[in-house]
Amino acid sequence: MNDLIIVGGGPAGVAGGVYAARKKIKTVLIADNFFGQSVTSGDIQNWIGTKSISGMELAQNMEEHLRAYPEIEIVEGEVAERAEKISEGFRITTNKGKTFEAKTILVCSGSRRRKIGVPGEDKLNGKGVAYCSICDAPMFKDKVVVVIGGGNAGLESARDLLQYASKVYLLEFLDVIKGDAVTFEKLKNDPKVEVIMPAAVQEILGSEFVSGLKYLDRKTNESKELALEGVFVEIGAVPNSEFLGDLVNKNKFNEIETDCLTQRSSLEGIWAAGDVTSALYKQNNIAAGDACKAALNIYDYLNNIK
Repeated sequence: MNDLIIVGGGPAGVAGGVYAARKKIKTVLIADNFFGQSVTSGDIQNWIGTKSISGMELAQNMEEHLRAYPEIEIVEGEVAERAEKISEGFRITTNKGKTFEAKTILVCSGSRRRKIGVPGEDKLNGKGVAYCSICDAPMFKDKVVVVIGGGNAGLESARDLLQYASKVYLLEFLDVIKGDAVTFEKLKNDPKVEVIMPAAVQEILGSEFVSGLKYLDRKTNESKELALEGVFVEIGAVPNSEFLGDLVNKNKFNEIETDCLTQRSSLEGIWAAGDVTSALYKQNNIAAGDACKAALNIYDYLNNIK
């Protein structure tokens, strides 16, 4: 029986693991990988204490930091598939059929990219439809592309694509850009960028590869088409909370609801931090800080410290 199972290897999971190790909490960390969503960013400028770092380098630094603590048992290449309550605490079963038991759980399983859900998206996935600009931007050299979504992820994606594409459309559902104002100012002043809003994607066009995009102009209620060869989807994320079933309270988005003082969930013995929670701001710094908070509170809980 372990003291703690941490689910997830992103900033929250790693931060929780480091703090748990330093508190000598007997811990198992289960993670498919240590990348996290920020691995898609080529230039992170708001990781406190570091002026600029790529998402991949940040992930590698975090993994190296965690592995410096041999007290943590790391189960890599697996994901939590089911969690259940047992008399001594909890049992987690992974997608490979392994089971782990612990007195407490810290859920840091993050989230995954949300799909648009329109005709052509699944059919043309990998054939012009992409969800990672850092991974796929070089394949669109001198091509016309569109980025769906005006949040920070969408703006970063557009910025990445400007190095390669001949033209970048930025298509936003609302009539306002929610991403960082400084980044947007630079983008909209670039002659290769055209902003379209408010607009709703209706269909991704193409037979073997993407050839265009059909959208609804929400001001005029007209359907319009763009001729292009690449569609980059950046419309948010879905929390990876399914494995918990009904053990804890979740909001309408399936995000785990937590106590902001301790990161405790509605069920005693389960804590959560990062993008899988209902935290208002999905940021690396916040995810890591909340996980540190949770680990400290787990230590108090295990040692009956009030």
